[in-house]
Amino acid sequence: MKELEKTASVCPACFQDGKIHKIDAKIIEDDGKVWITKTCDEHGDFKDIYFGDVALYERWMKFGKRGDAMPDVKTSVFDDPLLYPEHRSQSVLTNLLVTNRCNLRCGYCFMNAGASGYVYEPSLDEIKQMLEQARNERPMGSKAIQITGGEPTIREDLFEIIRLAREAGFSHIQLNSNGIKLAESVEYCKKLKEAKVNTVYMSFDGVTKETNPWIDQLTQTIENFREANLRAVLVPVIIGEKNLHETGKILQFALDHIDIVRGVNFQPVSFCGRITKIKDEKREKQRVDYVRMMEVIEKEFHGQITRDDFYPVPFVYPISELIESLKGEKQVEFTAHPGCGGATYIFVEDGKPLPITRFIDVEEFMKFIDEQAAIKGPLKKVRVAASFLKNVNKFVDKEKAPKDFDLKKILIDAAVGGSYDSLRGFHYKSLFVGSMWFMDTFNLNLHRLERCCIHYTTEEGIIPFCSYNGLGYGDRIREKHSIPIKEWEKKTGRPMRDDLWKQGPLT
Repeated sequence: MKELEKTASVCPACFQDGKIHKIDAKIIEDDGKVWITKTCDEHGDFKDIYFGDVALYERWMKFGKRGDAMPDVKTSVFDDPLLYPEHRSQSVLTNLLVTNRCNLRCGYCFMNAGASGYVYEPSLDEIKQMLEQARNERPMGSKAIQITGGEPTIREDLFEIIRLAREAGFSHIQLNSNGIKLAESVEYCKKLKEAKVNTVYMSFDGVTKETNPWIDQLTQTIENFREANLRAVLVPVIIGEKNLHETGKILQFALDHIDIVRGVNFQPVSFCGRITKIKDEKREKQRVDYVRMMEVIEKEFHGQITRDDFYPVPFVYPISELIESLKGEKQVEFTAHPGCGGATYIFVEDGKPLPITRFIDVEEFMKFIDEQAAIKGPLKKVRVAASFLKNVNKFVDKEKAPKDFDLKKILIDAAVGGSYDSLRGFHYKSLFVGSMWFMDTFNLNLHRLERCCIHYTTEEGIIPFCSYNGLGYGDRIREKHSIPIKEWEKKTGRPMRDDLWKQGPLT
């Protein structure tokens, strides 16, 4: 056993007793795997998997970046003690939770009104205030918003909410949906496109009815998106005993629909919300780390896609630095902790998956971009453009690269144009494949939490994702700003059960 780093965490048993208790923790290597271990004076020792392969852990950790302080992101709520002194990553994506009502009842869900006993549904005025709060963050306002729930399509004023997000100045709007309503109406999908929703983040837990009871509906949703010219990102929650075995098949489904599906964002299950109190044996079986997930993908694709094709979020930080130096203004910075997730881009060539790492030396290319960002003096754009023209081919293997894809032009446009928009060529020719493993009290690493870059805008301030869900702050915020179901039913004149989907299973 070897200690790799010291960190801090919380005691999961104390949390189940209603107290957030900060304790010391260690990241250790044991038998080729990486674990987080901690000891509570009252409840004893805890150990949970972090990386199932120490080599992947070591490769990812070397790309860590610490972002600027974000004073508007709260490190505690409701007068709880500070878990860490200041937050160190921007809001790369802000979640706006518009309802906890849903037309389904998924067993692993972080929230739903049917289970909690109350309805959380902020008014349009409250939503406007939360949107403005996210846009006014210091030192840089959020530019991307995800409208989430519950199930947002349950709100009849959803398009008003989308309009408010546009008016607040968000340049990228995502809708997080289970896809059921979107399967029922192509006109509804067209209306979302007209409202300038950029992407639908759609739940997609498998390719069979055993893992995904709504597979027929979601396949129809994809067809509706095709007619509406709307793009989707599939979001599977991966659970060990439930659907882990279909991870590769989900990826293949996305590749088969690459004209509409822009990405797959795997989310290994997080034990919070309704499933906080889970027995150790069951948690260990259901727990999925990055490596366990990637092993299934490697097997499914016979090594055409492997763990070596994935890089952690902050790997692309040099691009932000270069664009900032070219434009002379603050840019979105991907400074999430390397343990928060990793990704790659997959192209399709001759019917086979082709990861970007197979035709670009991505590590050397990022070093080159880093060097360009450091260039000083006049005519910087011209000098950077000249450097790209001269050097980009050194990093690209033209024989292996997709035949109809001018990679060099895209990279030069991105550098000279000084905008992420110039990188859209990647997205229209490839599939983003990523994984975000949200933390719970069993595996919470405060070094990760302080660099969380996905946040919630709430009535109580800007809250990191893994505080909102993993530490239960979201439960407390929603309960404070909610009304009991009976009161909501009396106020609206409709029973809660009318929300439920009538055409199929609910869980």
